[in-house]
Amino acid sequence: MNGLIKLIRNLHDGVFNFITRITEGWFLGLFARFTFVAVLYGYYFNSALTKVKIDELGILGFFQISDGAYFQIAMPAVEAAGFDPSAVAFFPHGLIVFLGTYAEFILPAMIVIGLFSRVAAAGMIGFIIVQSLTDVFVHNIGAESTGALFDRFPDSLIMDQRLLWIFVLAVIVLKGAGKVSVDHLLSKRAST
Repeated sequence: MNGLIKLIRNLHDGVFNFITRITEGWFLGLFARFTFVAVLYGYYFNSALTKVKIDELGILGFFQISDGAYFQIAMPAVEAAGFDPSAVAFFPHGLIVFLGTYAEFILPAMIVIGLFSRVAAAGMIGFIIVQSLTDVFVHNIGAESTGALFDRFPDSLIMDQRLLWIFVLAVIVLKGAGKVSVDHLLSKRAST
């Protein structure tokens, strides 16, 4: 019996040590970034497009924040200004809207190409936390959408889905973007 257990353990160790060796340094970061692109990039890109005036002004509209951005990001400030986004003070609410809008474009793009990916992924984790708190406390989404951890329902919008989003980003924060990234090219160039 001990021989069989030793054989199984050796087989296990051999297979998984081999997998670890051939994927070390490139696979985990690349796969986390691939998962981000496949699952979240389109979501954030389309969300960011709703915050600028590209539909109205073409490419120049990218540089103008839409009224919708204020309603999505700083609803209490818009309400206090009589529902007139142009009456919202730049500091702090206008600045928050500006930074939130362009972070939604820039941080995902940095993750995709692997440029300063650890910082970008950490920024996206913060973004998701703020987004979730805004959804719960400003937009007042219900308990059925908020969900709860450790319940038997794995499909709530906030607690379940966004925790998985954060996990993918945490892999990038902890492991980096991997060898197939701009970060790796820059580190190689800096070391020569």
